[in-house]
Amino acid sequence: METIRKNGMLIPLVLIISLFFLWGLSYGLLDVLNKHFQESLHISKSRSGLLQAAYFGAYFIMALPAGRFMQRNGYKRAILLGLLVYALGACLFYPAAGARSFTFFLVALFVLASGLAFLETAANPFMTILGNPEQAAFRLNLAQSFNGVGSFIGPVIGGAIFFGAATMNVQWVYFAIAAMVIVVAVLIRITEMPEPLLEKKDSSITLTEVWNSSAVFRNAVVAQFFYVAAQVGVAAYFINYCTEKGLGISNSDAAYYLSLAMVLFTVGRFTGSAILKRVEPNRLLGTYALVNILLCVVVMISSGMVGIWALIIMFFFESILFPTIFAIGIRGLGDKTKLASSLMVMSIVGGAIVPYFMGWVADHYTTAMSYSIPLACFLVVSWFGFKGARP
Repeated sequence: METIRKNGMLIPLVLIISLFFLWGLSYGLLDVLNKHFQESLHISKSRSGLLQAAYFGAYFIMALPAGRFMQRNGYKRAILLGLLVYALGACLFYPAAGARSFTFFLVALFVLASGLAFLETAANPFMTILGNPEQAAFRLNLAQSFNGVGSFIGPVIGGAIFFGAATMNVQWVYFAIAAMVIVVAVLIRITEMPEPLLEKKDSSITLTEVWNSSAVFRNAVVAQFFYVAAQVGVAAYFINYCTEKGLGISNSDAAYYLSLAMVLFTVGRFTGSAILKRVEPNRLLGTYALVNILLCVVVMISSGMVGIWALIIMFFFESILFPTIFAIGIRGLGDKTKLASSLMVMSIVGGAIVPYFMGWVADHYTTAMSYSIPLACFLVVSWFGFKGARP
C-alpha cells in the first residue's frame, strides 16, 4: 500500500474499489427481486430465474466488446462507459415499474448488467496488474471484499423495501443507485489515472491466441463458468428455501438471513485475503469448493434450521473462489490480459443458465432438491483447484 501511495495511485485505487462495491450492491438486490417478482407479478420460480438469465446473459454478450473497447481506448474510458450504461439501466426501472411488466424489468436489468460487464472486464485485471504478480490473488480478493459489502447491503435494502410494498417502490431504490453511479463516474472522469493503465496493447491479438496461450487459463474459464453458476443458483432460491422449511420464516426474515450470509461472504473475502498470503491459492480454492460440496448435501437432506445454517455457511466458503480463479487464470498472460479478462467475464454466463434449471427442479420437486445442481458445479471447481490450476 505504501508503494501505491508513493506512486500516486491511491485515489484511483479507491475509486476502482468503489466499482466492486457498486456491482456487489446490484447483485445483492437481484436475489431479493427474484422472490419479490414471484409474488408481486405472480410468476413461477422457473420464470423468475429469467432475471438471472438477463443479468448474467448480458455479461456473456457484452464482455468481449468490452475487452475490445478496452484494448483500443484503455481502462478509464471502458469504466466510464460502463458506469453510464449502468446508470441508464437503473433509470429504466422507473418505466418498468409503471408498466408492471416483467419483460420490461428484464430489459432494464439486461442494460444495467451490460454496464457491469464493462466494469468487471476492466476492474478485475486492473487489480491483478497493480503490483507483484505473485500477490495478484491477494489484491483481487481484497478488492472483491468490498464487492461483498455491497452484496450484504443489497438484501438489507431489498428486505426492508420490496416485500409488502408496491412494485413501484423498486424504482426509487434504483434511482438512488443511478445517482451514486453518476457521482462515481464524475469523480473518475476528473481523476488522472496512472499512465501504465492507459497503455494501448496490441489490438491484433486474436481470441484463438488467447485461448491457446495456457491450459491453466482454459481450465480457469471452465471453472469460472461452473463457479458462477453455483454461486448464483445458491443465492437465487435462498429465500424460497428458507420460507418453505415450515418454520414460519417470512420473506423479509429470509432476506435478512440472506444478508447474514452475505456478511459471512464478506468476512470470508477479508480472511481469505490474509490466508492467501500463506497458502497456495489453488489449494485453498480446492478445499473451499470441497467444503461447499458437503454443505450442499446437508442443505438437500436436512430439516429445520440445520439446512438453513448450512446454506448460510456456504457463502463463507464461496468467498474467495471467483477472484482466485480469475487471478490464477490470467496470471502471466502479458499483453493478452485484457482479452483474456473478457473471456473470463464471459464465463459468468453460467449464472444465466443454472437458476432456470434450479427453478424447474424446485417447481417440479423441491427447492432443497434443486441444490444438487450447485453441488455438481462445485465438483468442477474443486477439480480445478487441486489439478486443473497446475501449470
